[in-house]
Amino acid sequence: MSRSCHELPEDREVLELSDKILLMGPPNVGKSVFFSELTSIHVVSSNYAGTTVSYMKGTVPINGKQYNLLDVPGTYSLAATSLAEEVALQFLASDPLAIVFVLNAADLEGSIKLLLEVQEFNIPVVAALNLADVANRKGMQIDVEALKRELGIPIVPTVAVKRQGLRELVDELAKVLASIESAAARQGAAAKERARSMDMELWKRAQEITAKCVRWSNSQPSFLDRLGDAMLKPWPGIPIAVLVMLVSIGVVVGAGKALRAALLLPLVNRGIVPLFEALFSRLPLPTVVHNVLIGEFGIFRISFEWILALVMPYVLLFQLVFSFLEDSGILPRIAVLFDNIMRKLGVQGGSLINIMLGYGCAVPAIIGTRTATTKKERLIVTTIVCFAVPCISQTGALFSLLAAYSYWLVLGVLLTGLTVFMLVSILSSKLIKGTVDPLVIEIPNLLIPERRAYFKKFFTRAKHFVLDAEGPMLVAVVIAAILAETGLLTGISSVLKPLVSGWLGLPPEASMSLILGIIRREMSVAPLLALDLDSLQVFVGAVVSLIYLPCMSVFAIVAKEFGAKVAVAITAGTTFTALFLGGVLNHLIRFVVSLV
Repeated sequence: MSRSCHELPEDREVLELSDKILLMGPPNVGKSVFFSELTSIHVVSSNYAGTTVSYMKGTVPINGKQYNLLDVPGTYSLAATSLAEEVALQFLASDPLAIVFVLNAADLEGSIKLLLEVQEFNIPVVAALNLADVANRKGMQIDVEALKRELGIPIVPTVAVKRQGLRELVDELAKVLASIESAAARQGAAAKERARSMDMELWKRAQEITAKCVRWSNSQPSFLDRLGDAMLKPWPGIPIAVLVMLVSIGVVVGAGKALRAALLLPLVNRGIVPLFEALFSRLPLPTVVHNVLIGEFGIFRISFEWILALVMPYVLLFQLVFSFLEDSGILPRIAVLFDNIMRKLGVQGGSLINIMLGYGCAVPAIIGTRTATTKKERLIVTTIVCFAVPCISQTGALFSLLAAYSYWLVLGVLLTGLTVFMLVSILSSKLIKGTVDPLVIEIPNLLIPERRAYFKKFFTRAKHFVLDAEGPMLVAVVIAAILAETGLLTGISSVLKPLVSGWLGLPPEASMSLILGIIRREMSVAPLLALDLDSLQVFVGAVVSLIYLPCMSVFAIVAKEFGAKVAVAITAGTTFTALFLGGVLNHLIRFVVSLV
């Protein structure tokens, strides 16, 4: 079975594929779950608008033949006002054989309106009426037979996360493929139909169909429905949102620290490292080679201390918590609640979702800005993420560094980061030309994530982190070992001494943080853990590491999305800001202390 993931259909190969079936529907409806189940490719599905910006390609066997199934980015319309909608239109115009359209049973009118737009292309459609369990919970009784008659297509009720209705959906698709029309005839009819249609007419037709096919029972809203509605109001929504975020941070930081102290550090210091020490001591290695391998900064020592014991617990716990916030429908509610505040900072509330995603990793956060409707908003969010949003592995390293001295230092760095966040937001919104559109976001139902899909997402993300991040971190570890154990660090430190010691007030050895931070952001923090620093030095080092230049992978994605000039400008800006602010704080605090 072939499988692949692409960011955009820039190459013509995917558009020219034969035997192509599109998987379409609005965001938050479970398309990625359908794709995973039908093709056996495990993808990450999320419960907020614009997650599936990339498209997925796989194969599905039907009628003894392999068809190419393409998971098209979720959209609310085909008006081409965002990058996701433009990509969806490219796919629709690429002569697909058929479309599997996923309707949201709990928000039928909006789904039908989009389906009517898709039907204008006159491509055979089979619909899945997904989230039927949520609709039933809300007291909706949908007449599926009436819906079939009104839309004129096969419709199968499904609950994708529980695999209900999938077999029946494939059977209906097989019938459609067996009696498919010629592509030329479809395209000719599509052009004529599109010319006659207007957006308001589609909405009116969608309302009429929904009214005919949906009946409401007298059942009372469930606790989750009432809570979901309450979370959209300032009271009690904002206190609940703040509580959720504090609990989430507490779980990640508290459990990460406990996991590190109780399990991972003892495993590394008493098990793994002694094992390699015993192994290499028996080999006739030159002293330098031995030190590079297992010395104080040896590869087989700090790779486990930094990567396994320092970074991994926080990364895994963040993914566990963030996946829950996504799948439960909490994130878009937070975006709505804080829209007014985000507006004052220059962006709309929906951007808060990508900013929060940046606390996991900046790369998917920057890719996620493609769902923004203006380039200005994309650039502002990207700038915020690069300047003031540390990834979770960097956050974990910073917490380990600061908490070992004082929790007041943790608070101080958090407040400094928040100040930089606000200043960067306001300044970039004034300097970057263009407009930011109002918040338009669909609020999914509040629900308890289905266990199987939830843990599939978690393990997929954990695997991606291991595959994508471990390599660069190991490169940084090797560089650190070579610099420290061969004496090269001494020469570099002497060159950087005026900056590192004179301006920032840090030991000369801290220059390794500036070197390794180029490769991975968290690696700018790890070397500081091995130094004997006072509280002021820890604070300054943490602030510099927090704002310091984006790592290589972030630089690459910014250059790809916005061009090399933007990537260089952001890198220069973050580097200058980190070093300038670090030095100012160092001298200012020392001056204030001297007066006291």
